[in-house]
Amino acid sequence: MNWQFPLLLAQQVEQTVRERLENQQLADTQTPESALARPENSTSNPFVAEYWFPEQASSFAGEVDFLFMAIFWISLIFFIGIVGVMFYFCYKYRRIDGVIDPQPSTSHNTAIEILWSVIPSLILVWMFYYGANTWFKMRVPRDDAEEIQVTAYKYGWQFTYPDGDVSSELHLVMDRPTKLVMQSKDVLHSMFVPAFRQKVDVVPGRYTYAYFKPTKQGVYRLSCNEYCGDGHSKMRTAAIVHLKDADRKAETEWIPADHSPAENGRRLYNIHCAGCHKIDGQAATGPALNLIWGEKENLMGGKQIDVDENYIKRSILYPDQDIVAGYGPVSKMNSFKGILDEAPGKDIDALIAFIRELKEGIAE
Repeated sequence: MNWQFPLLLAQQVEQTVRERLENQQLADTQTPESALARPENSTSNPFVAEYWFPEQASSFAGEVDFLFMAIFWISLIFFIGIVGVMFYFCYKYRRIDGVIDPQPSTSHNTAIEILWSVIPSLILVWMFYYGANTWFKMRVPRDDAEEIQVTAYKYGWQFTYPDGDVSSELHLVMDRPTKLVMQSKDVLHSMFVPAFRQKVDVVPGRYTYAYFKPTKQGVYRLSCNEYCGDGHSKMRTAAIVHLKDADRKAETEWIPADHSPAENGRRLYNIHCAGCHKIDGQAATGPALNLIWGEKENLMGGKQIDVDENYIKRSILYPDQDIVAGYGPVSKMNSFKGILDEAPGKDIDALIAFIRELKEGIAE
């Protein structure tokens, strides 16, 4: 049998997926190469976990894969044995023309009955013990674990680090135990990082926690794995594992004074707005931001309004006041009052500068 065939098929599927993503124009969502392409050193051996799963990048990924493969092969062996015996009995005790008397068979065998009860029971106990032990490793963080605050919202992620830095991607340091303290602004979400073998629900109104220790430098897919609305498929970003803390700091530190208002606005857009508003002319959960500055928006009820500084500030702080036609009857946008700084020259002014320069073609 040619074990290379599934790998060739996977490569064809990879190309199809890549073309579909390009056609959907998802330029503003983080889609790491590891989410689409098989690693160059990937195996074509279907008997190992690496054939079925993405690369292992956390301390307990190997244990998760081992248990999966153990359950798979144990189940396969029992399946073949049970079905094989069933077919044998169907053949041996089939009805034969001219023979109507029952065929002799053993009605009771104590040794076999004990074996088929005790051995599966011992295997199930082992599965439970190994699985529970791994689960506790995934759920009980070390005392020295770094805490990163995670906020999920429709349709994006915000990560806040102990030093106060904020990013829309999850930046980690290799071999550093990490605890994610997660909460949702709106509905039920679920954080899923396949390479870490980690999936934890993010529940509105309470905190949930995830724990892992990244063990391999790289960029890995992070996505919402719980349907949360029409923008669910675009609620994805990257988990980036750095070698050193200084490398992580270089990616997450942002000093507003070192950047123009529009650059500060682009950063705020990536953190807070990119999940719902696109800047490529395509409508999403909200209008495309590169098309609106200086135009007239048609509101629900037939009223028109000029898109200027006052309209944008009002839309950010009070999104239910001026709902654009086609995006109602209730605004899907959360208020950012108390989240974005309203002071002159701060967050809202930076977003206004970014949106204005988008229309002028400067910030693209």
